[in-house]
Order: sequence, then structure tokens, then C-alpha cells
Amino acid sequence: MHAIGVDIGGTKIAAGVVDDDGRILAQTRRDTDPTDAATVDRGVVDVCRELMADYEVGAIGLAAPGFIGADRATVGFTPNLPWRDHPLRDSVATALRTDVPIVVENDANAAGWAEYRFGVADGVTDMVTLTLGTGLGGAIVSGGRLVRGRWGVAAEIGHLRVVPDGHVCGCGQRGCWEQYVSGSALVRDAQAIAQQRPDRAARLLELAGGKWRKIAGVHVTQAAEEGDELAIELLTDIGRWVGQGAASVAALLDPELFVVGGGLSAAGDLVMAPARTAFVEHLSARGYHPEASFAIASMGNEAGMVGAADLARLES
Repeated sequence: MHAIGVDIGGTKIAAGVVDDDGRILAQTRRDTDPTDAATVDRGVVDVCRELMADYEVGAIGLAAPGFIGADRATVGFTPNLPWRDHPLRDSVATALRTDVPIVVENDANAAGWAEYRFGVADGVTDMVTLTLGTGLGGAIVSGGRLVRGRWGVAAEIGHLRVVPDGHVCGCGQRGCWEQYVSGSALVRDAQAIAQQRPDRAARLLELAGGKWRKIAGVHVTQAAEEGDELAIELLTDIGRWVGQGAASVAALLDPELFVVGGGLSAAGDLVMAPARTAFVEHLSARGYHPEASFAIASMGNEAGMVGAADLARLES
């Protein structure tokens, strides 16, 4: 059965027709206005309508950021879109005038499910996905089932507190894990050093046109690949935090595999090597506790739409 997967972001909506094997047969996209809920809804409806014109579809999965209700129909809260207790499923179904089953899923859950079903975690029954992007997203598969929690908002893994009274987080707390392992954290630390010690950040400043405020994550990765000492140090710090936090997660969930995705995963072993080392060093009962493996996500930018489509198909 073909299904449509829609990955809804703050600036764009990407959608595709996905077959039973996770292959994308057709795709389309729309830009969105993140300040207007009605415009975002129309964009979702437009991409679905376009794809349904050419394919017979048996289910639609909508991957949205933020808190998704246990009813799999409502977006309770999302920080980058104007949805608050928003009946997304019913809004889309009414506009499409369809009885095709529609399922709403958290975007990180959808991406993690795609890795579990069709990507690097194929064959694994217990895994955790860590998405190192602007923030830190997560997905948990335990015993072959996606963990959503009682109210549908489980796996907000980036908001585990790892540093009491640490950096202020967008969630309102301090010291959340994502403040130490995300792209935003990398840029924050790189810019701070470049402002205070421009001699240490000469290559980063060169790549950013001489302006410390323009330093971005891609500049750090490029400089590190060239052998720049500061850039390597910054990515090593990110990797260490990944490993330390993962060790705490392992004490709770005992996964077989950590899948690391998002923009920072492009740095490869510059992040993954220190992550693996720190994980082993901080694992409880070291030497006796089984050690999970780490792997870089393989599904790329299509993971959200593939996972959303597959979950909709399986649960319709």
C-alpha cells in the first residue's frame, strides 16, 4: 500500500509517496509562513492533494515538530510554528474531503522509525536516535515498538538536565543536554572564542568573512577537516557530551544501538570517536554493563517523510 509522508518544518513542507519498502516514488514541497497556522495547514493540504492526484494512497502520515497528543491527531505545542492544541489531522482531512486514514507523529519519532525500519538500525529491536541539529531530537524504539509515553510526548531527550544551573535552554530550564551537543551549542561556543580570542579562531574567522557573528557550524566542520586545532577541539567537546549523555540514557533504556543524525553527524568521526570513548568511560558498572554501538544515520533528509508514511501505513 502506498502512503504519503509529510515532513512539516518551520520554513518548508516536504512530502512524498512511499511504498512498503520505504522507497520514495514521488515527492514535492512547499515553503511555509511559520507565523500563520492557516497557511501551514494549506501547505500540508496542497502537497497531499498534488500527490494523491497521481497515486492511489491508503494512508497519510504527518510528521510535525513539538508535542503530539496521544490521540495522534493534535499538535499540543510546537516552538517554531503557531500551533497550540491544534487539530491538525481533522483540519487536513476536512480540507482534503477524504476518508483516507491520517496519523500525526512527532518528526523526530518519524525519522527514528525510518532508521529502525529501513536504515542503519534495520534488524535492531532496541535503539535510540539522537538528532544533532539546531537542538537535540530523539526517538526511542524498545522491543520493536516506538515509545511515545502516556501523553504522547516521550523521547524529548534533549531536555534531560545534564548540568545543574547550566546554560539557559529554550524550554525554560537550565543545563539541558541539547545546550551542549547541538548545532546551536557549537556555534555559540565557536563565536564566543572568536570574539574573545580571535588569534585562536583565525581560520574560523577567515571562513566567516572576518566576522565572528557569521561563524556557522559548517565553518567549524570545514576547519576541523583541514586540521584546525580549535575546530577539532570544539567538535571533540560535542562528541564527549554525546557520549556522556548517552551513558546515562543507557542506564535507563539499555539500547543496542545509538543512531546519530542531524547536521553535526556530517562531521563523522570528529564527533563519533570522542562520543564512543566518553560513552564507555561514563557507563555505569563499566566492564560489566553491555556496551551499545554507535552509528551515523543513513536516511538523510527523507527520514521524516519515510517514517511518517510507514507509521501511518502500519497503524491504519
